[in-house]
Amino acid sequence: MQACARHVAMPTPVNFTVNAEGQAAITHSSKLLARKQALQDAIRHAALQSGAKVNSHTSLSQGSVLFDTFSMRMAATVNSSKVIDEWEEDNTYHVRALVTLSSSDICRPQYRKRIIATGFPLAQPEQLNGTESQDISRGIPREIMHLLMASHDFIGTNNTPISLYPHADMAANLAEYQPYTVSRAMQMADETGGQLVLSGVIRDLKVELPNEVQGTGLLAMAKSMARSVWAKRSIGVDIYVHDGFTGALLTQYRYTDEVSGDVWIPANVTVGSAGFRETALGAKLSKIIAAVSMDLRKALSCYPFTTRIIQVEGNHVFIDAGAQENVSIGDQLVVYSDASEALHLEGFRQYIRRDKQPVAVITIRDIKPRYAIGELDVPPNELGIQEGDWVRSW
Repeated sequence: MQACARHVAMPTPVNFTVNAEGQAAITHSSKLLARKQALQDAIRHAALQSGAKVNSHTSLSQGSVLFDTFSMRMAATVNSSKVIDEWEEDNTYHVRALVTLSSSDICRPQYRKRIIATGFPLAQPEQLNGTESQDISRGIPREIMHLLMASHDFIGTNNTPISLYPHADMAANLAEYQPYTVSRAMQMADETGGQLVLSGVIRDLKVELPNEVQGTGLLAMAKSMARSVWAKRSIGVDIYVHDGFTGALLTQYRYTDEVSGDVWIPANVTVGSAGFRETALGAKLSKIIAAVSMDLRKALSCYPFTTRIIQVEGNHVFIDAGAQENVSIGDQLVVYSDASEALHLEGFRQYIRRDKQPVAVITIRDIKPRYAIGELDVPPNELGIQEGDWVRSW
């Protein structure tokens, strides 16, 4: 959680190059997948030299690596990597790579991620009276989405009439109590074709008025009039971003502030307009919106790009991303397919088939504005790859 509005001079990033080796087991007959995983292993070893914190999990069977996954918190980010040597030995792929790291904690994403903006309900609806703008709950996430889109790192979908949280005071709990049910964030991402789901709650918009007016006469009248144009208002906004593919809560922030004076927003004013920014409360909320967009760009810049397979024809695979997402001919993306059979539980939606594992690599051969066509290094029928499976940048 964090507070709002920080203006700190950022040091100039320093780049440095590390020579590192990595390896991965060749599974599903996919050497391209093993090569990408070996390169990720090399990047992991390079990151360790920069002071990274690594969480790693390796599955073994009879001494062979079945699956290897990891997450990193790095003291530096990966700027680029180049394989300088590679070889196979004992069904294992090895690479030696030059990895260029940067002291900056912001990545330069190649692909534009799709983000869905949902409404921000008020935890205390009575704190917004009927004479004020009713655009607050929809307008704040809408403007955050617009700023993210303006960075050219995101493609936005406005779904602000809908909130993820039936009970705002319980957020970020999505009220899904069974681990095998599909979350509302996953449902929404599946229905709209998004990768990330932006949600939030307006925790506090409480108005504190001056003391009650007592007495009579001109002084009392003047105090009464002052109460209609002066007050103090606290601000509290919580922000959440969920992964639409896994349902995981990726990041959350809290922004707090307060404003004094004329703290009301007229009913005919919409968030993001000049009239909104000219009000005392609107000016404060505009600063919070700007801070949120900057913090989310930083938090999500290193997160991998993910999309879906929308059609399989022979060895040709169509993915739900194209030129607008900055996908290019020759790009190689990892295909994630079902790791197990579906688990059918009466009364519940199946979730287990959402548990996908990397099985192959797709090489992009043709680009359209909204989709791309690629070929797999292993025939898709041998791997059970089908519509709805995932494709990720790594």
